[in-house]
Amino acid sequence: MFSSGMAVETIAPDWEFDRFDDGSQKIHTDVQLKNYAKFLEEYTTQLRGIEEALDDSIGDVWDFSLDPIALKLLPHEQSSLLELIKTDNKVLNKVITVYAALCSEVKELKYEAENKFYNGLLYYGEGVSDCGVVEGECQIQIGRFISFLQELSCFVSRCYEVVVNIVHQLGALYNSNKAATKIIDSSGVHFQVVYEHLGELLVVLLTLDEIMENHGTLKDHWKMYKRLLKSVHHNPGKFSIAEEKLKPFEKLLLKLEGQLLEGMILQACVDQRFDTPGEGVSIAKNNAFADEFAFNIRSIFSNVESKIGEPSEIDQRDKYAGVCALFVLHFHIFRSVDKKLYKALLDVCKKVPAVTLTANIIWFPDTFLLTKVPAAAKLIDKKSVQATRAHRDTFLQQRAQTLAKDVQSYYVFVTSWMMKMESILCKEHKSDRMAEDLNSRCNVFVQGILYAYSISTIIKTTMNMYMSMQRPMTKTFVKALCRLVELLKAVEHTFHRRSMVVADSVSHITQQLQSQALNAICVAKKRAISDKKYSEQRLDVLSSLVLAENVLSGPSIKERRLVVSLALCVGTQLYMFSALRDCVPSMLQTKHMESPDQLLENYDKEIMVVFNEHLLDKLCKEIEKDLRLSVHTHLKLDDRNPFKVGMKDLAHFFYLKPIRFFNRFIHIKAYVTHYLDKTFYNLTTVALHDWATYSEMRNLATRRYGLTMTEAHLPSQTLEQGLDVLEIMRNIHVFVSRYLYNLNNQIFIEKASNNKHLNTINIRHIANSIRTHGTGIMNTTVNFTYQFLRKKFYIFSQFMYDEHIKSRLIKDIRFFRETKDQSDQKYPFERAEKFNRGIRKLGITPDGQSYLDQFRQLISQIGNAMGYVRMIRSGGLHCCSSAIRFVPDLEDIVNFEELVKEEGLSEETQRAAGVLDSVLGDLTSNSAEGTEYFKMLVEVFAPEFRRAKNMHLRNFYMIVPPLTVNFVEHSISCKEKLNKKNKTGAAFTDDGFAMGVAYILKLLDQYLEFDSLHWFHSVSDKYKKEMNAVVKEQHLHSASQDQKLLQTMNLTQKRLDLYLQEFELLHFSLSSARIFFRADKTAAEETQEKKDKEDASKAGSSDGPSPAEPGSK
Repeated sequence: MFSSGMAVETIAPDWEFDRFDDGSQKIHTDVQLKNYAKFLEEYTTQLRGIEEALDDSIGDVWDFSLDPIALKLLPHEQSSLLELIKTDNKVLNKVITVYAALCSEVKELKYEAENKFYNGLLYYGEGVSDCGVVEGECQIQIGRFISFLQELSCFVSRCYEVVVNIVHQLGALYNSNKAATKIIDSSGVHFQVVYEHLGELLVVLLTLDEIMENHGTLKDHWKMYKRLLKSVHHNPGKFSIAEEKLKPFEKLLLKLEGQLLEGMILQACVDQRFDTPGEGVSIAKNNAFADEFAFNIRSIFSNVESKIGEPSEIDQRDKYAGVCALFVLHFHIFRSVDKKLYKALLDVCKKVPAVTLTANIIWFPDTFLLTKVPAAAKLIDKKSVQATRAHRDTFLQQRAQTLAKDVQSYYVFVTSWMMKMESILCKEHKSDRMAEDLNSRCNVFVQGILYAYSISTIIKTTMNMYMSMQRPMTKTFVKALCRLVELLKAVEHTFHRRSMVVADSVSHITQQLQSQALNAICVAKKRAISDKKYSEQRLDVLSSLVLAENVLSGPSIKERRLVVSLALCVGTQLYMFSALRDCVPSMLQTKHMESPDQLLENYDKEIMVVFNEHLLDKLCKEIEKDLRLSVHTHLKLDDRNPFKVGMKDLAHFFYLKPIRFFNRFIHIKAYVTHYLDKTFYNLTTVALHDWATYSEMRNLATRRYGLTMTEAHLPSQTLEQGLDVLEIMRNIHVFVSRYLYNLNNQIFIEKASNNKHLNTINIRHIANSIRTHGTGIMNTTVNFTYQFLRKKFYIFSQFMYDEHIKSRLIKDIRFFRETKDQSDQKYPFERAEKFNRGIRKLGITPDGQSYLDQFRQLISQIGNAMGYVRMIRSGGLHCCSSAIRFVPDLEDIVNFEELVKEEGLSEETQRAAGVLDSVLGDLTSNSAEGTEYFKMLVEVFAPEFRRAKNMHLRNFYMIVPPLTVNFVEHSISCKEKLNKKNKTGAAFTDDGFAMGVAYILKLLDQYLEFDSLHWFHSVSDKYKKEMNAVVKEQHLHSASQDQKLLQTMNLTQKRLDLYLQEFELLHFSLSSARIFFRADKTAAEETQEKKDKEDASKAGSSDGPSPAEPGSK
């Protein structure tokens, strides 16, 4: 570097002043160093912050492509091959340089094929949706793919040239032509490395052939594209393509098809003309080269054969494929077959029936050798060929039987190896036992690589053979394969996790191995120097040893290792998801879609759908089921005895750290928690009375599975919530017919139920419901009640308009007017009873009810609706008072908004304070007054009821007496059923009737008319008169001692007493109900009162502030 700097200085005199050292450079350096140190410090702090923030969520599964920091262990050197290969022996330099350059070229071609072309071809056609390909999509994909195929064609042509060049270069060195000049003395010199590289290049071509052979999709799309091209040819104008461009394009397509798609890539390579007489290169008749070629194939094969299928195997299978390819090339160049070697090559198939070339491409060596070397194939008998093919099936059967055992043994091997890794890497180096430590580390590292290779081979070979032979896999077999994948990722994870220590050890190990190699070369060099006989060959050996020694004295880069090998030729964990992501870098090479991101997105979606469907969703359902069954154990739903039905421990899923997949973390614990939170919340909103059950399930999930559940914060219902206001509102017609109202206790009781208990609804239930749904529900409920009453009043009007009813009522009214003076202004009981009986004669329903019974039920339902409205109002007041109970003084509530403004707090706080003020205002007004719903429901219907066109309704007060008689008879029969075994139809209250009568009388403004009947006085007189008669008769017959007669009289007295009591109860209920509707005022009086109030308010407003003074409002 120094000398080159000097050279620059002499050329550019402008920079002469730089020679004067004024110390500025040092200052600059110090500043830069300080800046760099500061940057590192900040970056370290940032990384530590990230680590601390992610501490709980950092998963065990990693991704090399996504890790923020990675260690690259490959040493780098800025020196070319020419600079490395420097000895005084110029000829040897040239030979080594040529072979080194060719081998480097092969490695680069192989790298390009593996990383670009294989993946591009393998992924072609992937990522298309399952619902089918859109018309024309196939042709578009091929259109995008043609440029890639063109690149592949150039790549294959380059490979052909390199193969020819290697053969020529080797042929030139081993030349049997006596006249030709010898380059170096090649006797005893075997460049086996070059042959190995040549084999690797042939395997690349072989792999491309196999990929094309197995790619049905590509071939189908290609055919469709050719058809499209034909139609374009017939009508080029339609496709906006110039006709002169089509022919060259068609030629290109034919060339690509012939070269790439017909499975002849390797065949074309070995069929090339290797002899070029014009350049003086003769290969086919070069016997020395033929022998050298065959010798190298045999020596490579002997190395491969001894290790293939053994535990120490690493890349022997790939080399075996290379040997087979070299054998085919040898046959095609020299047209001679080594039958012994051919048989030996075929015999390997018994150990290794198939070799995985790349991904899912599997290669059967026996088929390859039989088709590519037909001359030798004739010598093999058919039985042995069939036996080799049958061996594939037996291999698969054996693999199926032994896989479970293999998994177990590998599990033990890998875990013990991981323990060794941890223990070795935790130890500090001891200076006195450095070499020993490095040796043991080296052995452990190599052992890990060997295990990884063995497991990988089992997975690839087994899966690919099953696929290619189309055999089904059992579930246990697939599970075993997945376990192997996990073990493989565990090995990778161990190396990755300890990469810092591994990196440190690797550099020391390579140095130690280099020193051992240098020692060995020194010994050989001394031996060569001590030999006094001079010969060219001896000189070559010495030069090559010097070269090897020089090259080994630098960093262990691949170029140096290659040169050394050439010179010595002359001399002598759930790691499953991590595994799924391994294919992503190769997917980036896809060319048939607009962007590889589309394929990645589809892959991501597909994996996540399967993962969700088969693990996450099932796990969620299992957890939910377990929680439900645990909470409802008292119901004894099914047998949960773990000794009988087994026990699944699902908790271990929640100890897993988040799994990284693409750009997301899959956190199983968080996913299940979210699912349970969502389910419990949604189901609680549907049935709020189940909140306690779900709360218990939440606690159980936390206790049993360690899940951090979110509280639902829904307004909880009491356990005896009863029917919900919303439910009643929607089905008010059903509610009023199925429930009975009790006026004094303000409670509704179910008429009948299939259960052993009857539901009840009281003010507390309604208050809870209102708290759940908000006070807005009250007005909606009254609206629904209004709609319901409209329908019922229509039926009511029809009944009152009926001729039979109307005529009887008019007759009764006329009769009362005429006879009221004689009957002491009281409506006779007998007349009402006669009306009740007379209606029965008009007909009865199948269940024995008269029209009057039905009319009574109608009025009871109207009354129930009014009772419900009353309960809503009471519930609202109850709810408001319980909500406002924390306000100290309702008379003096401070204005929070003003206080907040005085303190100068933020706008948000002011807005919040304003909202609080309005809520408090609403609650205060609601708790103080409560809306007068009864008054509203009277005012809305009364005008219509009192119109002239509804005159028939004015007779209603006269039907009340027979209705009360009917009601009392019904009520007594219901109460009597309470003591009977069959309680169908039993009831102890039905105040809906009294509410209904009071409401309708108010609507018709007929309280005075009804009171003029003095009906309840008449009833009381009637029963008292009858009871007195019975008492008198009892006194008369008490002396006769007629027991039966006395019993009858006692029963009669009890019955009369019961009826009188029931009538009095009805009278009290009706009187109570009338209070709600202001029975003390007639319609005229109410109108007058309203008018007086309006006049008073007008007078008050005229005395008050004028509209021009808004500030006083």
